[in-house]
Amino acid sequence: MTRPTEIVETLKNRRQKLAQLISFPVILWSGKPSSRNFPHNTFPFRPSSHFLYFAGLPVEDAAIRLDSGKLELFMDDPNPESTLWHGVMPTRAQIAEAIGADAAFPKQDLASRATGAATIMVQDSATRAEQYMVRNMVRNSIQQSDDRYKEIDLELAQAIATVRLTHDQVALSQLMSAAACTMQAHLAGMMATPRAKTEAMVRAAMEGVLIANNMQCAYTSIVTVHGEVLHNQVYHHPLQPGDLLLVDLGAETASGWAADVTRTWPVSGKFSPTQRDIYDVVLAAHDACIAYARPGVEYQDIHLLACRVIAEGLVNLGILKGQPEDLVEMDAHALFFPHGIGHLLGLDVHDMEDLGDIAGYEAGRVRSDRFGLCFLRLHRPLRSGMLVTIEPGFYQVPAILNHPENRSKYQDMVNWDYLANFTDVRGIRIEDDVLITEGRPEILTAELPATPNIIEQIIQG
Repeated sequence: MTRPTEIVETLKNRRQKLAQLISFPVILWSGKPSSRNFPHNTFPFRPSSHFLYFAGLPVEDAAIRLDSGKLELFMDDPNPESTLWHGVMPTRAQIAEAIGADAAFPKQDLASRATGAATIMVQDSATRAEQYMVRNMVRNSIQQSDDRYKEIDLELAQAIATVRLTHDQVALSQLMSAAACTMQAHLAGMMATPRAKTEAMVRAAMEGVLIANNMQCAYTSIVTVHGEVLHNQVYHHPLQPGDLLLVDLGAETASGWAADVTRTWPVSGKFSPTQRDIYDVVLAAHDACIAYARPGVEYQDIHLLACRVIAEGLVNLGILKGQPEDLVEMDAHALFFPHGIGHLLGLDVHDMEDLGDIAGYEAGRVRSDRFGLCFLRLHRPLRSGMLVTIEPGFYQVPAILNHPENRSKYQDMVNWDYLANFTDVRGIRIEDDVLITEGRPEILTAELPATPNIIEQIIQG
């Protein structure tokens, strides 16, 4: 399993960066496949991203111990009988060489090397139970307190977030590959729309591109005429003339790096006047936010810029009434734009959100309880090398717009009667992947058109 020297050296550099931030050993588990309904029918395996970041290979049922920049691999050699079902599998020694491990041991030796080690809990229950078992064995043997482990686990999470917040060249190469495949898939979806009868048929055309490029979905695709349902993951609705199709789909490379892109297009190939009016407001917010993204700029300020642009656009259309700044202060814009402007992107589509807000929020900051800010996923100054999404939107969510408290509070700020003219706009979102650089931001997904005239031309063929 020979791997390029650049990858092996990058993995070592990542481990050295982590070692500079902590003074204790670390054990990271890869995880195990989870069964769907009987043991041998499993969901596709996806290792813990923290394991993947420092080990670089999607190895099942393995763990690594990091200490002072050194790596020890713990995994069992494949069972000879498994060759019948899975073919020849790499040995522990081969995996160790491929990831640049300093030593390799059977899995059973892990507990003897776990004393005083911090960890990050994984998602699958079987591995999580193993993590607790190993930790309890160590704790009972040396009388280490739970508080001490909570302390170093938190310190580890903070250190990993620091290392992973910005991307090295190996990571960026993978992220660009994911972005390129994602753009190709979105174009395929646009071109398939005139012949498609349901959302599922557009989804099939798009995800087929990912499969053909040996990639998979970074998250469950959103392909829906009900764009007001933010994470709509059903695909049975028929496509009707006059519908808008909101598509949020991103590829994930074989090594786990993600893209995340949204486009909204008219099923008929032509935006209606009301659809075009709202689309232009969302696109103006999208463009303004990307232009403003620079090192040192607060991401929350980018979000608030989107809020102001959307509020101003809706005032100009006659949907909102008042001064845009005042409307944003009162969260009136959030009636139509309730979510945050975006999030971190990397090995996970919402990168490191398994750590809660440790990665997304600067130390000492907590989530706001304001209607217009409580869903903000990233609240820290931007740094060169960060990859973030910019994804403003407009949605008519009945549960929000018809809520009695909202109707009362915003009675004089929304022209409710005039809003009824926009019933053909359920949801519009425009999302791109933006790399923060020392100069102008680099849009990794810039080649996928967002201009409405060009989108219409693609769909019309």
